[in-house]
Amino acid sequence: MLRLYDNGQQPGNADTWSISEPHHRIDHLMASFNLTPSDPLTYILMGIPGLEAAHVLISIPFSLFYIIGLLGNFTVLFVVGKEQTLQKPMYLLICMLTLTDISISTSVVPKALCIFWFNLKGITVAGCLTQMFFLHASMVMHSAILVTMAFDRYVAVCDPLRYTIILTNARIAKLGLVGLIRAILFVLPVPLLLSREPFCANRIIPHTYCEHMAVAKMSCGDTTVNRMYDLVIVSVVIGLDLTLIALSYGLIIRAVFRISSKKAHQKALNTCTAHICVILTSYIPSLFSNLTHQFGLGIAPHVHIILANLYFLIPTMLNPVIYGVKTKELRDRVVKYICKI
Repeated sequence: MLRLYDNGQQPGNADTWSISEPHHRIDHLMASFNLTPSDPLTYILMGIPGLEAAHVLISIPFSLFYIIGLLGNFTVLFVVGKEQTLQKPMYLLICMLTLTDISISTSVVPKALCIFWFNLKGITVAGCLTQMFFLHASMVMHSAILVTMAFDRYVAVCDPLRYTIILTNARIAKLGLVGLIRAILFVLPVPLLLSREPFCANRIIPHTYCEHMAVAKMSCGDTTVNRMYDLVIVSVVIGLDLTLIALSYGLIIRAVFRISSKKAHQKALNTCTAHICVILTSYIPSLFSNLTHQFGLGIAPHVHIILANLYFLIPTMLNPVIYGVKTKELRDRVVKYICKI
């Protein structure tokens, strides 16, 4: 979850709006969007401050990545749904992953494109909190599925004879339900806490979506609880999940090195390649965004916002490609349906 900078203004750009602008400028800006300071139910998403003139140009790769991602993910869902032979634990997990990818990107991109194309920057408080909930809940769910996939790969490599006994479709469904409940329980307090906060006259969010701390910074009250809870979510969810994934792969590597045959080595590692690639595309952009915000003081604010949006787009676009290329059974079925079409 990307932390937003304290000042949305790009150094050296006097035309950029920031959350510290005087109130008469805020009122003028709100009037330009047919909003009034007396309307307490509307926020303004600024898109990418400092790059307003390039919004239409920026929207081209954003929309292309989004469309490609949707096509790839819906193709995977269609093929697995149609083929009885693919309705196995590993492919059910892939379908869960594609659903969270679609949910994450759809929570952000359509509104961002409305800002870029039509200058529709207003968003209601209810809409903002709803977007925030679905976005962060989908991200937590996505992380839980990656942990479950790591466990799936551990059983496939370390205990292959009992794979069908340990991992059944029903058990995968139960693990998915646990991940969903965890996501809801962790994320639901975020919009509930924010809904109780008193907000100042300034309701300008220098971002393309309602990020938790970006909205919290507009509050006139004490946001210490919000900041601490955001830190807890990042530490517990991401920290715990990465630890479990690392533990699974540590056991997998130990089991692989106990095998004497090099061919068996390669076969065992090939079963994990796709999952490792998905982990890299999912966690690295998120960690990079957080680290550049915390320590990359020379990086302009608009770069942080672009990186945050790419974090939602790149994995969604690449994950179906990774599984399509690395998983022969799925690839063959996809090619068969494409040839039919």
